[in-house]
Amino acid sequence: MNGRIFFWSLTSALAGFLFGFDTVVISGAEKTIQALWGLTPFVHGIAMASALYGTVLGSLLGGWPADRFGRKATLLWIGVLYLLGAVGSALAPNVAVFIAARVVGGLGIGISTVVAPMYIAEIAPPKQRGRLAGMFQFNIVFGILIAFVSNALLAGIGEHAWRWMLGVAAFPSLLYALFCLGLPESPRWLLSRKGDRASALAVLQKIEPDSTREQIAADADEIVAASSAEQASAGHFWTNRLRRPILLAFLIAFFNQLSGINAILYFAPRIFELTGLATKAALLQSIGIGLTNLVFTFVGLWLIDRLGRRTLLYIGSFGYILSLGLVAWGFFTQHYVIVPVCIFAF
Repeated sequence: MNGRIFFWSLTSALAGFLFGFDTVVISGAEKTIQALWGLTPFVHGIAMASALYGTVLGSLLGGWPADRFGRKATLLWIGVLYLLGAVGSALAPNVAVFIAARVVGGLGIGISTVVAPMYIAEIAPPKQRGRLAGMFQFNIVFGILIAFVSNALLAGIGEHAWRWMLGVAAFPSLLYALFCLGLPESPRWLLSRKGDRASALAVLQKIEPDSTREQIAADADEIVAASSAEQASAGHFWTNRLRRPILLAFLIAFFNQLSGINAILYFAPRIFELTGLATKAALLQSIGIGLTNLVFTFVGLWLIDRLGRRTLLYIGSFGYILSLGLVAWGFFTQHYVIVPVCIFAF
């Protein structure tokens, strides 16, 4: 594999790490924040979910800056949004500033889910595209794990531990933004949006250093043709043939979120404390969620071509129905010993 392509893809995929980290890091701080500002359950819920509001907006609008300003510039600004969100939430003097900062960070999350995989797909050779694009998902679950670990390590440093938990994300955000400065622009964007063939050929030569000029030129022509074909067929997106699979893909993602995974990730330490664990033990127990998530991401990748997508969807769906139902039963009957196991299974 071309080392440059791997590094560029890894840099872009680091947005996934920040996504996972920012999503979960709030779990270690949420109880302190509620007590510090005397938040009602309603306002507390709004504050904890505020990043999600930005995420929805960012995912809806993320394609526009990528097309208007380029993939590289958009990836750089994703890092800036993450940085502002981390610093702003860590230094927030009140809940209003905290919510605003979390929304800004959420914008970065939403835009990154659109642009980072897009950039990787556009610079990766076809044979390596799936593997390299998969790094984004891996980095999400890795970021979740590291956030749980970070919370456990910072929990005992004093009354401002929650600020450090949220602010520590500024360091990888800054590093990510600096790495983005060294990224080349997407050759597809240069050709289809900017019309800069010379710059696109230069990038393609870096991507395919062993190819001749004729091969590079042919690849550029192929990109232009594919882009033109996509633009011509854009109006046929909702044809009868495509409507059902697109709707199913949307519903799968929708119900995956509706299953309650964000509630588990956001409030894991609090949930474990309700089973009788002390605060420190609950934070350490939360690491198990991140570790289980990471391990079974690899298991899923290994099984997907062996069992098929549909079979794995059935297994996953029935699995989280059963495990989440047992969590509810455990709390209702006060059989708390099964709760951690069922949450890990979920």
